[in-house]
Amino acid sequence: MLGPCAGGAAYSPALTDLVIMVEKQSFMFLTGPEVIKAVTGEVIDAESLGGANVHMSVSGVAHLSVKSEQDALETARRFLSYLPSNNVENPPYIQSADDLTRMEEELNHIIPLEATEPYIMHQVIEKIVDSGSFLELQPDWARNAIVGLARIGGHSVGIVAQEPAIMAGVIDIDAADKMTRFVRMCDCFNVPLVTFVDSPGFLPGIAQEHGGIIRHGAKLLYAYSEATVPKICIITRKAYGGAYVVMSSKYLGTDVTYAWPSAEIAVLGAEGAANILYKKQIESASDPAVERKRLANEYREKFNNPYYAASTGYVDDIIEPRESRPKIIASLSAAAR
Repeated sequence: MLGPCAGGAAYSPALTDLVIMVEKQSFMFLTGPEVIKAVTGEVIDAESLGGANVHMSVSGVAHLSVKSEQDALETARRFLSYLPSNNVENPPYIQSADDLTRMEEELNHIIPLEATEPYIMHQVIEKIVDSGSFLELQPDWARNAIVGLARIGGHSVGIVAQEPAIMAGVIDIDAADKMTRFVRMCDCFNVPLVTFVDSPGFLPGIAQEHGGIIRHGAKLLYAYSEATVPKICIITRKAYGGAYVVMSSKYLGTDVTYAWPSAEIAVLGAEGAANILYKKQIESASDPAVERKRLANEYREKFNNPYYAASTGYVDDIIEPRESRPKIIASLSAAAR
């Protein structure tokens, strides 16, 4: 978008796979400032109503914003370099200058020992994909979710992940819509999906439930289950309940699922499970707090680990974090075409 787009014309960019806006030059709205003033008396300028910043961070309509028209065209070229020429071809393979067997030792130490302490998923992604290849889309909207295109071993891939440093990586309505739209786009153009999972669940609350989180979450579940591209999943830490199910789980036809030793795959966290499963036992204990902690640790050791999940078939392999890149490349090569 190199200029204003108002009224019914705004539907034209909204129907496309990628919307790039030029800052302070592109505007998009169905009802312009003049109409709003005439109907409501409210005075608002075009930038505040539908500028690039609004659609990047508030509405989620735009995917990328740039500073100039030249940047917009260059960004479009870069985006297209990840895609095939049409929807029946395979995405382009580019011989990677990055070592295919590269292992990042830092990944083995990136997950904090304390389960409630955040880390930055963007750093995980950057250390696994081909150097400098990650093109993140919608980076300022629903920041608890990450989507973007990258190359891993020269293969074009779609990256979907949670960001534990934002809202602990929970999935809310906007995050579900963001990931759903991206998964469906990748499926349309035969781009394999690589999903990194660390989510304690869906965002609880009346506003989310009344806003239709079930409906929006179902879109994500459907998008993953419908996708026929190769699907590879890496569970880095928390994979709880409904968030685990919708995030490229085995139930949805994922081809390969890897888990790091820090992975926790369960219906809910150990503390929550102990409160529900052993409520009477905790209440009748001489020291409820100590008993709750003991039962939570017992539940965590028995169920909240990747080894139990692997024994039931939900995980194909438990790997060291530093092995992620070569393992993903091997899986992509096996699933190519």
